[in-house]
Amino acid sequence: MDMIHELDDLLKGYVEVSSLPMIYYKINDAINHPRTSMADIAKIISDDPGLTVRLLRLVNSAFYGFPSRIETITQALVIIGTNQLRDLALATSITSLFEGIPEDLISMDSFWRHSIACGVGAKTLATYRNETNVERFLIAGMLHDIGRLILYKREGELARELLLQSRSKKDLLFRIEYERLGFDHAVLGRRLLQLWNLPGSLVEAVAFHHNPQKAIQYPVEATLVHLADILVNALKWGSSGESYVPPLDERAWEGTGLSISILSSLIDSMDQQMDEIVHSLLKDVS
Repeated sequence: MDMIHELDDLLKGYVEVSSLPMIYYKINDAINHPRTSMADIAKIISDDPGLTVRLLRLVNSAFYGFPSRIETITQALVIIGTNQLRDLALATSITSLFEGIPEDLISMDSFWRHSIACGVGAKTLATYRNETNVERFLIAGMLHDIGRLILYKREGELARELLLQSRSKKDLLFRIEYERLGFDHAVLGRRLLQLWNLPGSLVEAVAFHHNPQKAIQYPVEATLVHLADILVNALKWGSSGESYVPPLDERAWEGTGLSISILSSLIDSMDQQMDEIVHSLLKDVS
């Protein structure tokens, strides 16, 4: 069996469009239709009360820090933008996709805290670089370890062995994955996002968050997620199962054009945002 077939076998049940919240595709289709108005998009979102509450909670958090309260989805669309709100809709929905993973294998609260922190870090770095549509960096960070959730869900005992082997050998978990499986969680995550037909910027950020120099079309996304992941692992803000801090690609940091002196303010900024955004994204997750 070749690697693609092996990956697809692991992903059975997660590759159908229905496995990703349909609201994302409805919003995306509406955005891409030339006759769709902002009112149409607002109605699609507002027809889902749970999503509406989560989005308004998020846009009114310290993550954005708007001076006045945003009361409606239409107002949020005007201020934030349609593409950005679509990405936030994906972020607020993705955390409910993986249920039933044993707590003694991985704490889902810790997993999502790590993933959200990585997204916040990548978005904050993107803001320092004056990137456009910085919400895509939040999503990329949140999804970077999603391949691990597939392993935890589909191959729980094998995943447990990998975790124990990583700790006993004092080696990085993604290296143990590659040794045992012939691929790691980044490769598995990339395949899932490809099958979900998500944007190439997300696919490359997930695929190359340990090796950003390999990113061809979206090196900035891969680089900022790489840097945020290392920082979040070092700070021990949640965990996806990794016990050690992944190595830094020094060329990646140099490529950002950012000074190392921003690290203190970067961490302070992330710390100020984390509690509210975790509350916004995880409050309704069982």
